[in-house]
Amino acid sequence: MTTDIQQSVEQFLYRKAALCDRRQWVDYLELFDPDSEFHIPQWDSEHVYTTDPKRGMSLMYYATRAGLEDRVFRLGTGKSAASTPMPRTLHQVSNVMIQPLDGGELEVEAKWVTHVYRFAQSSYFYGDATYRLRPAGASWVIMKKHVVLLNDTIDSVLDFYHV
Repeated sequence: MTTDIQQSVEQFLYRKAALCDRRQWVDYLELFDPDSEFHIPQWDSEHVYTTDPKRGMSLMYYATRAGLEDRVFRLGTGKSAASTPMPRTLHQVSNVMIQPLDGGELEVEAKWVTHVYRFAQSSYFYGDATYRLRPAGASWVIMKKHVVLLNDTIDSVLDFYHV
């Protein structure tokens, strides 16, 4: 993989993280293709998570961007009880690895940590994310995002919009 592509993908992921931290949801949505899939599986056991969102339980599953659009709508109107009040977040992305796919698309794997401050308490979530990206002008668009949340024991209700 060329250095230019590596830097371009990393900058794309950093921008996505910054948009979440700044709560710039409209710009965040533009990073996703209208037909993009977003999946955060549930763990079936200590070391096995669900792989088929249509047959197994998921923490979050959207077959298209419309699901994310609905979440953004609820965030913007205050109708997301799990996100009221909105937490302060800091997203970190690292260990970005890229594999080329057909048609100029890329499979991108990254590690992530999201620090959360809400109700005068700090917490964090971390895990792995796998993206399928396709070129879009000078940047990329997300066709598929698969997130494995490694610390899936949640002490309180929390909206996973920030993953």
